[in-house]
Amino acid sequence: MSKEPTTSAEARGRVTELIRDARICLLTTTAVDGRLVSRPMGLQAAEFDGDLWFFAYADSAKVRQIRVNPQVNVGFSDQRHHAWVSVAGTAQEGWDRARAEELWNPLLRAWFPDGLDTPGITLIKVHASSAEYWDSPSSTVVNLLGFAKATVTGQPPMAGENHEVSY
Repeated sequence: MSKEPTTSAEARGRVTELIRDARICLLTTTAVDGRLVSRPMGLQAAEFDGDLWFFAYADSAKVRQIRVNPQVNVGFSDQRHHAWVSVAGTAQEGWDRARAEELWNPLLRAWFPDGLDTPGITLIKVHASSAEYWDSPSSTVVNLLGFAKATVTGQPPMAGENHEVSY
């Protein structure tokens, strides 16, 4: 289990570490009929300064939903470290060639075959307003023992540390 952060800067630093380690997330938007819709996305920026960046198609459902309701949630799960992060924020879509060049990864060609010249390519920027994270004991053995103890004693297992961070 990581030590409890003593400052908001340390807590934001821990969020950055957890996001960097997870990289794949679920971006949740609100559909026109009010349903919450989540889909996997690959985070493009390894440094987290309060903004998360994703490549998308400008005519995709997620971009249309963001234009109507920019409030989103981005959830990360890092199973190796038994840690989770939930980022609430405001999304906006827009093409910024210079930023796209900084963020581009050749693996993205699987979705955008012409690279940065792919017709309809755009960027989604999520500006975080808050984040919440959970750090659990890193050892699978510790987790299994906790669940086994919970089954025998009827007491819930230790879920690890939970912290909220404002941006």
